[in-house]
Amino acid sequence: MKVAVAQLASVAGDVEANVATAVEAVARAEGAELLVLPELFLTGYTLPPPVIEADDPRLLPLQDAAVAGGTLVLAGAAIAGRGAPTLSTLAFGGAEVQRVYDKQHLSGGEQDCFAPGESGTVLDLSSAPVGLATCYDTSFPEHGRAAADAGALVYAASIAFFAGSEHRRDLYTRARALDNGFFVAVGALVGECGGAEFCGGAAIHDPEGRTLAAVPDGVAGVAVADLDLGLVATTRGLHPMLSERRELGTVRRSRV
Repeated sequence: MKVAVAQLASVAGDVEANVATAVEAVARAEGAELLVLPELFLTGYTLPPPVIEADDPRLLPLQDAAVAGGTLVLAGAAIAGRGAPTLSTLAFGGAEVQRVYDKQHLSGGEQDCFAPGESGTVLDLSSAPVGLATCYDTSFPEHGRAAADAGALVYAASIAFFAGSEHRRDLYTRARALDNGFFVAVGALVGECGGAEFCGGAAIHDPEGRTLAAVPDGVAGVAVADLDLGLVATTRGLHPMLSERRELGTVRRSRV
């Protein structure tokens, strides 16, 4: 399975400009089956967020590029809801643009602007099931574990980490790969957006947490890797944490 991840700068509120950047990323994805773009990329990471509808006509050039390239593109956006908007992942390249996942773990000021997602998502692609995550979701081992339990062989995360958090960013995503013995593909926001600076982190990690491909920090780019999906079963056999975990019961406290 060929997978691509993009590290891109986003312009807050300028959907047309961000779509044009995404179309360029599709062209650089080398015909990958999956391309992962950053968190809130299409609308820009700024709070409160500019909000769009999933059927916004400004998104159609990206849908057309994804279909033409035979690539499923995952891109983040703030999507209007009945109440608060959702911090969502849209999928491009199918029969129509689809809202496929809403971020479940909202961080900091996001909690004042968005409604959290109610469930995880695993997409059944032709090559492999792909679990979806957005940024802070990757900080929670149980989020990746839920995707693995649902059959995911790849965990696709769209992130926007603030500059200075590089050490945590990489540890989270590599740990989720090792925890669950699956591949992790990370699309990342870089540069200035909405008055904040973002540090990138686009990378593809193997089921032991080794980095197969990455975009250097501080620059825009696309990284591509061919995934040997058979490595998932091999790794889970060698490191069977996924199957050997136990219900640990209540933690006792005692004095010695």
